[in-house]
Amino acid sequence: MTNMLFLVFRTFFITVMTVGMMASLTEFRFSRRKLLLILAVYSLWAAGSSLVLLSLGGELLLLRLFFLTISIPATILTYWAATDTPAQAVFNYMTQIMVSTLSVSMIRWLTESLGLSLLVNVLLMCGFYFTVIYLEWRFLRQPFRRLIKIIPTRWGVLTLIPCVYCIYLILVAAWPSSYLENNAQRLYVYAAVVPLIFVYIAVFKSLLAQYHIQLERQSTALLEVQITALKEKVQRVKEVEEGIRIQRHDLRHQLQAVTELVVQGDQEAALEFLDAARKRLDEKKEIRWCRPPVLDAVFSSYFDQAKNQGISLETNIALPDTLPVDEGELAIVVANALENAIHANLTLPQEQRHIRCKMVGTPSIMLEISNPYSGNISFDASGLPMAKQEGHGLGVQSISAFCRKNGAVCQFDLTDGWFRLRLVL
Repeated sequence: MTNMLFLVFRTFFITVMTVGMMASLTEFRFSRRKLLLILAVYSLWAAGSSLVLLSLGGELLLLRLFFLTISIPATILTYWAATDTPAQAVFNYMTQIMVSTLSVSMIRWLTESLGLSLLVNVLLMCGFYFTVIYLEWRFLRQPFRRLIKIIPTRWGVLTLIPCVYCIYLILVAAWPSSYLENNAQRLYVYAAVVPLIFVYIAVFKSLLAQYHIQLERQSTALLEVQITALKEKVQRVKEVEEGIRIQRHDLRHQLQAVTELVVQGDQEAALEFLDAARKRLDEKKEIRWCRPPVLDAVFSSYFDQAKNQGISLETNIALPDTLPVDEGELAIVVANALENAIHANLTLPQEQRHIRCKMVGTPSIMLEISNPYSGNISFDASGLPMAKQEGHGLGVQSISAFCRKNGAVCQFDLTDGWFRLRLVL
């Protein structure tokens, strides 16, 4: 009876700690209270099902069925509570289950080979699990979550790695006598971990390479946006200068006509003629949104795009000549935010399309861009809106990277049908 209770406790402890390993790299959509409730219910299921299996067929039956009764339900529940795609979730969870199973098996083999007590076995497992959970949370969570956001697809093939090895472990657990009674056979089981480690290293190197390629593509795309905006600005300046040159050329004839009207005493006609000339000059006047040239080009480009799409604008921009950050990087943030606002407006009827853009430079740089939005937006644990479609969300990631680099505070929210971006630097 004592041995059965220890096995139930051991199974329960391993289950809870494995779920903890899963959670260390997972982003959840539920509150902490609801997550604890789910964990409590699952823990009761794990302990109860283990007790039933041990009563019916002993430890051998538990070994054969623990993937079905414990591992698969844990995977399903964790995925249900998480924000990851199925492929990303399976890759994470199956890897954690595989690491947990192998490590616990090795710890058991070590304690049995050295004749150590059950208490030592439990203490070694505690040391292993708490260390792994801390290291994953401290060093792997952020890179892994960032990798998932930058590379949202192509995880399907990667899931085959932990899944195939877990199937191998299931087969070994179903007929364990060969490796439990023969240490050489047991070494063969653990030796398979060595090539697996090299496979994971190769996989993550490949993912890291894709990550850097994606960042380079993103930087290139944003640079193209900046260059395009500057080209458009230069072209409009040239057009305005050409118009002013023509107006200056015609000024001599206009002055002669006004002089003739004054000589004839027709002052009303002369005034009307001068007013018409002034209006023509105003039409050729180039709007300058701010003094920093790159930002001015970005504002001009995207405001023109908005007007061409029937989007009304409400602007208030007051920036100094010099900025405390790189103007090009700040211009990319503005370009991303305005581009997202324009795209969101295009889903609305013409009469509802509107963009509010406020940006001031004192006492610090403050930017607020808002637009009406119909629908719901999910936010991750960092408060960033999550993309619903593949290939979207890069602009938000670029804004977030700018804030991290320059120590800026960025906030996204959806209130009363308006989506807002606020940035304070």
